[in-house]
Amino acid sequence: MEAIVALFGLATPIFVAIIIILLISIREVKQYERGIKFTLGKFSKVANPGWRLVIPIFQKMTKVDIRVKAVDVPDQEAITEDNISVTINAVIYYKIRDAAKCVLEVENFYYAVSQLAQTTMRNAVGEVSLDMLLKNRDEIAAKIKQIVDKATDPWGIDVSSVELKDIVLPTDLKRTMAKEAEAEREKRAVIVKAEGEVIASKNLQTAAKTLAESPGALHLRTLQSINDLSSDQSNTTIWMVPVEGMKALEGLANHFKQ
Repeated sequence: MEAIVALFGLATPIFVAIIIILLISIREVKQYERGIKFTLGKFSKVANPGWRLVIPIFQKMTKVDIRVKAVDVPDQEAITEDNISVTINAVIYYKIRDAAKCVLEVENFYYAVSQLAQTTMRNAVGEVSLDMLLKNRDEIAAKIKQIVDKATDPWGIDVSSVELKDIVLPTDLKRTMAKEAEAEREKRAVIVKAEGEVIASKNLQTAAKTLAESPGALHLRTLQSINDLSSDQSNTTIWMVPVEGMKALEGLANHFKQ
């Protein structure tokens, strides 16, 4: 009986020690994570979500978040193909495709992707003119995405998209562009006015031809104009004399001359 009690007393500390070791050996891998397990310093496996056992001292686990990440590429000074200095920034979205590669192939994949995006963005801006940069932002962003995605493939990273957020131009250049836009609007205004004058002259020519071909049309148009003037709220008094009366007066004047 004493032997059983002694054995039980000896087993209790061992059992407690085993429980403690198990508790400190358990690692939780969340659904959006993957665990990179090393055994004696060598890569052994990728741990899927759930509770995983990591033997202290002999094993180590590094967790990798595989959710889509957004990297804000800070403002970059770049010179376009036509030697204009601009400040440009962007945001890049990427996701871990192979958790093992992003740990084994690159020291800090987050920093590496950011630096690669900055360099690629400056190079892409330097290959286009300012007008093309302002008009074809989507095409340039797609080109940056293609270059960064290809460069990060060995790291197990997939780049989903790159968006150019803002392009800051020098103040002097903004004023010059505003003057250019104003001059362009003035040119269009002059052209529109000239086209209106041409149309008006053609309409007047047609109206004159119609009045000349129709007897009495000019007289009716004159009466209409007089009617429009007489309806004005003013002290102007208009006296209308029929054309027949004018012809009678003309005949009377000729009679006296004879």
